[in-house]
Amino acid sequence: MTSCPDRKCVPGIIYLGHIPPRLRPKHMRNMLSAHGEIGRIFLQPEDKLVRKRKMRSGSRRCDFTEGWVEFRDKRVAKRVAASLHNTPMGTRKRQSFSSDLWCIKYLHRFQWTHLSERLAYEQTVLQQKLRTEVSQAKRETNFYLNNVDKSLHMDKLRKKRKKDGQEVEEKTWDFTQRRTEEEIQMRKFKKQKKSVSQKHLDKTHLIQQKSQSNVSLLAKIFNANKSN
Repeated sequence: MTSCPDRKCVPGIIYLGHIPPRLRPKHMRNMLSAHGEIGRIFLQPEDKLVRKRKMRSGSRRCDFTEGWVEFRDKRVAKRVAASLHNTPMGTRKRQSFSSDLWCIKYLHRFQWTHLSERLAYEQTVLQQKLRTEVSQAKRETNFYLNNVDKSLHMDKLRKKRKKDGQEVEEKTWDFTQRRTEEEIQMRKFKKQKKSVSQKHLDKTHLIQQKSQSNVSLLAKIFNANKSN
């Protein structure tokens, strides 16, 4: 335990980037309380999808992904982060979590209220996302039900017209199949070949025009010399 008789103790918070499986907050408190007085501890539970996947496989265990630990004195928190980072969690081979390493970082100027605000913000974002997904599902369901009602109504009208002896247009499905990659490449090749051939024809036509103009010019010159 560390006491601060001369001055007011300023709490310090460390961040834990790795939480081994089966490690609980009480284990974390027991392991870190040997280095100094500990205040609040928060471990982030794993994602709900991961938990559901585990429950399907028969495991009911809830593990944690990251955590925050508050020390009563920030000097102790700095010392713990500097001394324990990248060291084994267990001092003995047979001790629990001895094969895992500490992943600790001291958070400068970080307060517990910042963590509370972050968690509240994440919860708000999650709720907003869930509301958006629910509203989207409702819109899709209503769209489907409206189309079903329209289809039933149209079927009733067709049956009534048939019964009255009127002509009824049969439903047809008009759609165009998407071109395959081979067809797309072949079409591009044909366009390129057509553009190249057109350029070649234009060039040939231009050469012919120039040659004709040269022939006519020579004819005029020779005719003028003969007349003289």
